[in-house]
Amino acid sequence: MVLACAMLLARMKILDVPRSGSYQGVTSSRNRFGQYVRTRATPVNPGSTAQGTVRSRLSLNAIAWRALTDDQRAGWESLGSQITRSDSLGQNYTLNGFGAYCMVNNNKLAAGDTVVSAAPALTSPTNIVTATITSTGGTLSIAYTVTPLSANTRLFIYASPQRAAGRAYEGDLRLIAVTAAAAASPHNLLSAYTSRLGAPVVGNRIFFAFHAYQGGFRSGPLLASHVVVT
Repeated sequence: MVLACAMLLARMKILDVPRSGSYQGVTSSRNRFGQYVRTRATPVNPGSTAQGTVRSRLSLNAIAWRALTDDQRAGWESLGSQITRSDSLGQNYTLNGFGAYCMVNNNKLAAGDTVVSAAPALTSPTNIVTATITSTGGTLSIAYTVTPLSANTRLFIYASPQRAAGRAYEGDLRLIAVTAAAAASPHNLLSAYTSRLGAPVVGNRIFFAFHAYQGGFRSGPLLASHVVVT
């Protein structure tokens, strides 16, 4: 009986008030089919180089934020109030000053740009329009439009680990490459992807997200996936 209950709770659809998060041994969330609860899972802590880089950036952000002047922090608060995000329940919210500071400067670091202490003006890069993925067991390239990118604009390419071809959704997308400013299509992603997530294997599906980047800000994502072919 205990085992049967545990299996039922592994992921069970429910009708309840909207909620997200964990309490004791249960996690509540939602997907396109509605609310569900599942057994709480222990977060993965691989101790990878990429994870260490992210944690280091967060620590440096916190130190740098404390060193800002009151006027600089007020500028970031103003910028954050202009940036809208959506949470796991689909509810909109705006960023606070520290969140805006981290977002802009983490993007700048990923792009190889210099961090800033004063909040920049809000910039909205134009979305990537199309992305055509070509992959085999020995190639992986991305042809995108518009091309070339506009001046001071770069392409952020996120990709997933390789999955079964029948998979339709992916939540684990990792920054694999950032192009040069005003780069022309296509972009050869094979070396960067292989060094991070392994060589593409025929028959596996890889998920992608493409963002245009400019001055610390990213556009909305263009999502795509592709099955590696022979």
